[in-house]
Amino acid sequence: MRYVTLTDVFIHPIAQKYLKRSGVAHAIATAYHAYRLAIKHNVNVDLATKAALLHDIGHYEWYSDGKWDYEQYKQNDIHAIKGAERAHKLLIRLGEHPQNAKEIALAILLHTDSYLPEGELKRKPLQTIIKLADEADEEPDGKHHYRKIDDALALKKVKQLDELVNKQLQQERLDEII
Repeated sequence: MRYVTLTDVFIHPIAQKYLKRSGVAHAIATAYHAYRLAIKHNVNVDLATKAALLHDIGHYEWYSDGKWDYEQYKQNDIHAIKGAERAHKLLIRLGEHPQNAKEIALAILLHTDSYLPEGELKRKPLQTIIKLADEADEEPDGKHHYRKIDDALALKKVKQLDELVNKQLQQERLDEII
């Protein structure tokens, strides 16, 4: 059962504020990558697409003299921590099941190693999917955050992904019955 759709998340003013800061086109592309990877690796597509859509909502704008400072970002950013918190709060406000909100927040928290100490981290499958989906859409020097997409087209793509998620969940329920 889906408590909250991607569209519900996407149109919320808090999501809009932070998605526009971190890159709407990147968020949507990452959500589509997560959908594909979740099916391939038998991970919940609903949780994967929501986590991917929201994975960068913790970004802070690192500017020096009015220009994006990628080096300062790489050295000081902890966007995954802030993003996990924002996503959890937003999802709970929207009515997401608390356990789902927690799993999504943890996947966001662990989608990057940029702020973690050196060493190997053992990720759960959902967490791995979000990391891989993000990496699948990355461009050098963070340029993926600056790709543009028209607002109407962005909403259309999110609604289409919602339809794909619904169909996949229905198929999985049928497979369980048969």
